[in-house]
Amino acid sequence: MPVEVTRSMEFEIYWQRLGCNFAQVDRVFDDCLKRAKALLTGEGLLVYIENARFLGKMGRGPEPLLVYLEEAPAVAVVVGEEALVELREFAHYMSTHTNFKAMVPFLQTSGAVARLLHTHVLFARYIEVIRDMMDRTTGSVHGHHSTFPSPGLPELLKQAPRILAMVPLEGLKNWIEYGIRYYNDHPDRQIEYFSLQSADSIAVLQRERHGTLFIDNERKLDMYMRGLWRDHDYLVPYSLAFDDLVKPMPYFDEDGIRIPDVYDEHNGVSGMDRYRAALAHMAGHRRWSSKMVVDNWSPLQRIGVETFEDCRIDWLAMQRYPGLKRIFLALHPIPDESLLQDEEASTIRVRLALLSRSILDDEFVCEDERISEFAARFHETMQKGESSSREMASMALLFIARTKKDFSARVLFENTEVDYRDDNRHLWIYIESSDEDEIFEHLNKKKKQEEQLKGLPPRHYDEWDYTNKSYRPDWVSVYELLHRGGNAGKIDRLLEKHSALAKRMKRILEMIKPQDKVRIRYQEEGSELDLDVALRSLIDYKSGSSPDPRINMSHRTDGRNIAVTLLVDLSESLNEKVGGSGQTILELSQEAVSLLAWAVDKLGDPFAIGGFHSNTRHDVRYLHFKGFNEPWDDQVKSRLSAMEAAYSTRMGAAMRHAGHYLKAQPADKKLLLILTDGQPADIDSKDERLLIEDARQAVNELDRDGIYSYCINLDPKADEYVGDIFGRQYTVIDKIERLPEKLPELFISLTK
Repeated sequence: MPVEVTRSMEFEIYWQRLGCNFAQVDRVFDDCLKRAKALLTGEGLLVYIENARFLGKMGRGPEPLLVYLEEAPAVAVVVGEEALVELREFAHYMSTHTNFKAMVPFLQTSGAVARLLHTHVLFARYIEVIRDMMDRTTGSVHGHHSTFPSPGLPELLKQAPRILAMVPLEGLKNWIEYGIRYYNDHPDRQIEYFSLQSADSIAVLQRERHGTLFIDNERKLDMYMRGLWRDHDYLVPYSLAFDDLVKPMPYFDEDGIRIPDVYDEHNGVSGMDRYRAALAHMAGHRRWSSKMVVDNWSPLQRIGVETFEDCRIDWLAMQRYPGLKRIFLALHPIPDESLLQDEEASTIRVRLALLSRSILDDEFVCEDERISEFAARFHETMQKGESSSREMASMALLFIARTKKDFSARVLFENTEVDYRDDNRHLWIYIESSDEDEIFEHLNKKKKQEEQLKGLPPRHYDEWDYTNKSYRPDWVSVYELLHRGGNAGKIDRLLEKHSALAKRMKRILEMIKPQDKVRIRYQEEGSELDLDVALRSLIDYKSGSSPDPRINMSHRTDGRNIAVTLLVDLSESLNEKVGGSGQTILELSQEAVSLLAWAVDKLGDPFAIGGFHSNTRHDVRYLHFKGFNEPWDDQVKSRLSAMEAAYSTRMGAAMRHAGHYLKAQPADKKLLLILTDGQPADIDSKDERLLIEDARQAVNELDRDGIYSYCINLDPKADEYVGDIFGRQYTVIDKIERLPEKLPELFISLTK
């Protein structure tokens, strides 16, 4: 049945520009466009639509287009809008090279990959790596060139986020290289390797996990900057794998702090301490350095100023945190002083490295008098406590003027690189090359990012693939909406219909309703005197009997600290009628939910009500009926009165989304009740076990988060599958017409 969509004039223009006839795309287009408008510039939005139009006209069905519409804005906002064209071009390249089945996993995982790589440079290199793998494995089966698609490419793309979360891009490249070298002529084994099912695949991947990975320690490093340096910025990794001649250096600018994606242990210093050293040095620059106009300085003078300023920053950092000295000295090279005697080479870097070591290391002795003299000058200046970047610049210029003139093109670099120091680009101001237009363009870019529309973009969730024992990253798109309102009086009439049941329940609720304080009697020590016991003890004393010493009493709070979410399956099957009652399952569910909401409100527990249905993994709808902070009032009742049922039941994603909100509640106990009339299923899932196993995995995830899941199932055949999902945490209600009575009673028994 076609979906009727009413959209604004602006959105209709974009829809016409897209030129698409797929009903699946029509249903989610407005939501995708809202998100794209919030994340992209005007120019980027046009590129986004044109690329989508191109993908929709390739003749590969709606799937590539749907995935691109969902994922492309997330990629662009992380690594830049130039990546939009790269996504489209590489997807098209796959389509024309018999690898069209790999388009969807490539696009589907592109957002997760972009978030792991952080930068456009690394993302572009990731595409290069994948392209190289595809070209080398396509058409390689039995010598039939360009006939067979790459067997392992789709599996590799599905696993790419998982692998990049474990190893840097260099490690992914090496892991792929191994798989091509040994399994290029064995399609089945190639698939096993790239889907991480073979033992050697996992072994090679573990081998590539050398050093300390940024991705594993991003949160710790962020807390290190916040806690010790009172500093915070976006940490962006870069790879050392692709620059064999010139290794990039750490640096920072207006867009964040750049550091390597992996650090190996070096000279007895762990990778984590190397990260700390690099961040400490840059944090010192951000705190104590000031910019200087550099147009009139020669390259040698700039190098000198950088070294003196770096030494000042390291010295101040070591004064603040003395433990850094051990790390700095272990990472600081000790050049061979005899290299200064080479008359045919430039030794400026050797001299500066010797000077830096002399400044930081009290036990290091340099025989060169000029270097020792300036090291002493440095310490005299720092002891006065009046150091500044300009003082260091003056001292550096004097040092360059008084030491050997370096005119040779052959520069000695051996043991001169202090690799925890940044490239000092933040120190310089170039007046001649300054460009106000570029400055204002950057400021406007920042302003646009801050003024992004406050919509609710789709939230992506992983889905468990039981066949591969791994997650499909960002596989499901969940769109959340506030359910439309209706007639609140309808719910009031339903409550009146069940007034006898409500009265019976009210008596039970009064018994289990928490009291603010409960007396604890017969205490030897307490907050007040228990007069009855005290008088009885006094009588015993007067009569010569041993008095009871427990004459005090105390109080304790008898609190009930429970947060509850009721998640209602709103799939199409709820429209079926029950027996001869004439009522649908949806109407009975509506009555049951209303009675339960009334009961929970009487108890005072914080609770939320949500519903869900799905139309493929691209379109899972989560409908809010009541939020935790909303009162049980006519507004909530109006939403419940308009409850509707449609589409399918992708339960795992809905449970994860409900758990996302429930987990944030400050309650001792958290209960997620799922009301459903059938097993998890969706029209794009042919394997009926797939969504059952995913829901089971979602229950395990919620359990790890301290959330107790319980299912109320209305399907007479539920025993065949519900235990696989919920274990013993379920109840099957055979007589659905008794649901309004059973649901509140079940809740009371679970929480009393």
